[in-house]
Amino acid sequence: MWGLTNLTTGTDFVLLGLFYHIQAPSILFSFIFLVFLVTLAGNVMIIILIWIDAQLHTPMYFLLSQLSTMDLLISSTFVPRTATDYLFGKKTISFINCGIQLFLFATLFGAECLLLAVMAYDRYVAICHPLHYSVLMHPTICAFLVAGSWLSSLINTLVHVIYTLKLPYCGSREIHHFFCEIPALLKLVCADTSHYEYGLYVSGVVFLLLPISAIVASYGQILSTVLRLHSNVGVRKALATCSSHMIVVSLFYGTAIIMYIVPTVYHTAEQDEVVSVFYTVLTPMLNPLIYSLRNKEVTRVLRKVLGNPA
Repeated sequence: MWGLTNLTTGTDFVLLGLFYHIQAPSILFSFIFLVFLVTLAGNVMIIILIWIDAQLHTPMYFLLSQLSTMDLLISSTFVPRTATDYLFGKKTISFINCGIQLFLFATLFGAECLLLAVMAYDRYVAICHPLHYSVLMHPTICAFLVAGSWLSSLINTLVHVIYTLKLPYCGSREIHHFFCEIPALLKLVCADTSHYEYGLYVSGVVFLLLPISAIVASYGQILSTVLRLHSNVGVRKALATCSSHMIVVSLFYGTAIIMYIVPTVYHTAEQDEVVSVFYTVLTPMLNPLIYSLRNKEVTRVLRKVLGNPA
């Protein structure tokens, strides 16, 4: 198929990509690249706005800047390469580059899973325990939580990447995916991976199910606190904020759960590609729009930079 057999020389893999089974690949390519440009512009802008305004140097905005940094790096890990490969008709990726891509994505993805839970906790403390906020979310504690997210993800990633790259790959080297991701690579392994897949499932529980449970619990407490205030304006604001955040959270975690928690027999390689687009392409674009650009302080700084302080 596609004459790819001759391209699988040495230790190269073949990334079939998003476009090989699409009737109008140029339309999908244009959409993906446009989303990437919006992601790039939105997240870079958030990082700069938070950096230049002293009033935004608080735990909440520090977490937002970390989220934008992760989203920016996640998209940059594979979209530029995917675009370049499509334009120049290249499909091969070396074993080393595949490992690097796998490591970068898994580290960033895991760190963001934990960071979103930290952000929900920050909002919970700010709304439900405002008098203790300066203590519970002291800059040192906030930095510790962020560093813990990065370090936990890094350790988890090292274990999985090293083990995955040591597995025996034989036969076809065609990866039915648009970047190197563990579930897609496991389909090329000519050995029993059932025990390892159980370990991957455990990691999925830690990095997906536990954080989303913490997020739901945090927003539930927030809504409960706001409802007790008997303020219609506060209730509407809380509902709008929590609902928009939960939409993005559901897209991010929900699609990732399908990929890493749901057994592979229940989804095909083509479905995996579509699912991966949500947490690698769409949510990095939506996060700055939902978490930051709807924030009054961020929009205030943006207007100030644009010369319209009103």
